[in-house]
Amino acid sequence: MEGILPLFKPAGLTSHDCVFKLRKILKTKKVGHTGTLDPDVTGVLPICIGRATKVAEYVTDAGKAYEGEVTIGFSTTTEDSSGDTVAKKVVDRLITRDEILSVLTSLTGEIEQTPPMYSAVKVNGKRLYEYARLGIEVERPARKVTIYSIQLLDDRQEFSGETITFRFQVDCSKGTYIRTLAVMIGEQLGFPAHMSSLQRIRAASFSLADCLTFSQIEEKMEQGTIENSLYPLERAISHLPKYRINDKVAEKVKNGAVLPLPTDSQNWDGPIVVETEAEIALAIYAMHPNKPGFIKPVKVLRNNQM
Repeated sequence: MEGILPLFKPAGLTSHDCVFKLRKILKTKKVGHTGTLDPDVTGVLPICIGRATKVAEYVTDAGKAYEGEVTIGFSTTTEDSSGDTVAKKVVDRLITRDEILSVLTSLTGEIEQTPPMYSAVKVNGKRLYEYARLGIEVERPARKVTIYSIQLLDDRQEFSGETITFRFQVDCSKGTYIRTLAVMIGEQLGFPAHMSSLQRIRAASFSLADCLTFSQIEEKMEQGTIENSLYPLERAISHLPKYRINDKVAEKVKNGAVLPLPTDSQNWDGPIVVETEAEIALAIYAMHPNKPGFIKPVKVLRNNQM
């Protein structure tokens, strides 16, 4: 069994829980996820099976899209609805649509975020959530992320009440914490806030429409049709630039050969998919660190034995 299985992750399970469960359902050990989703978060979690586990990191590195809900009026320890209340402030004024849109615009582009204490980011070899569970606050390094777009999914012109809740959609880069984004929205409006719900609606080229639930996967396993629902590993790396080669060069690629950079490389600086004329991905290449004008293999996906 080999390919990408886009899973609809339910609430209440970690990404690792999902992998563990799928290993049992699919009866195979070579299963990996493509980026951690918090237990409360639902939605698109592409699962790599067999040889496709080699490309998991490229799905993780690709852009994501989410639909979230922010609640203005109180913040929590975890920055989402699962944490204890930290700060509370009644929303004592009317907030206009234009005000919210202005805040969302100001948070679009490259921004700096400080990861939440309840997160998997490592500081001094320990994950932040491990410190948090011990009640230890540590200094967290700020990171730059990119918010490609934020849309307000609410048609109200005015927002009022002791707490205010509204939904939004965000397209963002790897490493973005939507929980933290919700807190930042609240801060700019002058109130504590947290993310009250979240669903990932896209990861790389996979959307909700591509996803199967656990029950659907179990049913397809019983019917013996699960392989019809697996996407080829090429789909997972479809966002990367392609270098198409002929059969003669393909044999060299399968053996890990260094190649000259193609003349139409368009200033490539990241990973490059080297593929056959039939669009079969053979390897992932990168710029050669010591030989300008050449690329070297990072991962050989298919060789003469596979």
